Amino acid sequence: MDLTTFFRENSKAAVAFSGGVDSSYLLYAGISAGADVTGYYVKSAFQPMFEYNDAMRLAEQIGARVRVIEVDVLADERVRQNPSNRCYYCKQAIFGNILRAAAEDGYTLILDGTNASDDEGDRPGMKALKELQVRSPLRECGLTKDMIRQLSRQAGLFTWDKPAYACLATRIRTGEEITAEKLAATEDSEDFLFSLGFTDLRVRMRGKDALLQVPSSQFAKVAEDREAILAKLKEHYEKVLLDLEVR
Repeated sequence: MDLTTFFRENSKAAVAFSGGVDSSYLLYAGISAGADVTGYYVKSAFQPMFEYNDAMRLAEQIGARVRVIEVDVLADERVRQNPSNRCYYCKQAIFGNILRAAAEDGYTLILDGTNASDDEGDRPGMKALKELQVRSPLRECGLTKDMIRQLSRQAGLFTWDKPAYACLATRIRTGEEITAEKLAATEDSEDFLFSLGFTDLRVRMRGKDALLQVPSSQFAKVAEDREAILAKLKEHYEKVLLDLEVR
């Protein structure tokens, strides 16, 4: 089955829309197939502002309807305490809110952007999606991440080469409490590094220190911008460490 066939058979659906490569292409495909689709963007402390901006920009580009839902993910202690299955509880909260909002708008079918490259065994959140009966058309149609990027490029979507970006909560070690302050420090630090021209980066919290992860091809740039990086990140962290094991 291809996506056109999927949307012919499922012509009315709500799309969990993050502004990333996968959900952007899924929303575009639904619109292109003539389906009645609306994107639902969940705005929370786990999502950096640039993701919201990208989502709104993409929606405008393809003429998509998008409803923004604000969710306080840290209100759930099971999420805040950051256990190994935190993603399960977080997905329950996020998709529970999407389900309720979509029902208000007349949608009973909820779709997400999980693709055929995603490892189901390594994603606790997928259990929550199954329980909530969320469908993943990209996965059902056998579309891998590389295929989705290629199709997105052909469609002219600016998201085609957007780097993967896991939520801000992943920067905090499992078992360590997640707070709004820690998330804000991460977002501020990563935004600064993006502004310097770094790409595909992470600033991970290790106690009171920052562990900077960038592609090895950008190590020389870290050295060039060392003083600026230290000055900025030491607003939030005691030490700044570079992960030399990143390739």
